[in-house]
Amino acid sequence: MTEYVPRETDCLVLIDLQYDFMPGGTLAVADGDAVVPVANRLCEAFAHVVATQDWHPAGHSSFASQHPGHDAFTTVEMPYGPQTLWPDHCVQGAPGAELHRDLALDRVELILRKGYRRAIDSYSAFMENDRTTPTGLTGYLRERGFERLFFAGLATDFCVAWSVLDARKAGFEAVILTDACRAIDLGGSLDAAMTNMREAGADITETSSVLD
Repeated sequence: MTEYVPRETDCLVLIDLQYDFMPGGTLAVADGDAVVPVANRLCEAFAHVVATQDWHPAGHSSFASQHPGHDAFTTVEMPYGPQTLWPDHCVQGAPGAELHRDLALDRVELILRKGYRRAIDSYSAFMENDRTTPTGLTGYLRERGFERLFFAGLATDFCVAWSVLDARKAGFEAVILTDACRAIDLGGSLDAAMTNMREAGADITETSSVLD
């Protein structure tokens, strides 16, 4: 396993560590709360940390509740392409949208909210699901001189993977710390995501490659 020594041009990116993705949440990821203490240990190892926060308006177009006759976890065609429908989650201002209270937010230099446009879902921290609308994170990271990004959070096969892939497209080195993530694994989505990240040139490793 390759060992990584965090450097000034590295940034840790924590994806969507929010209550609705934790056990008991409306879109719970199994064992999702176990990521929080691991993320906190990672925060101690990196000089720079950013976090993302899913931030949907009520009645967001990705919610199954907005598509009569369609169940959650099925797929519909949106103007920008296929869209998985989800239970209502991470609604702006609702308790489920809050970042976990135990997350070491004092170490986080930027919290980027995504998914707030009602008509477009946003998995990636970099680009919304129409694949043309940027979040602005690329510019922020470039202006600050970051070159290598380490990813942890929820869920491995959706928001984390899409972020990793977009980081590679933007020219950043990308490292996913798999034991600091948890997956939904919807219809083989985890295997597909791991393959796509590997083929995109991302490094796939565990936190032991960073932490002593």
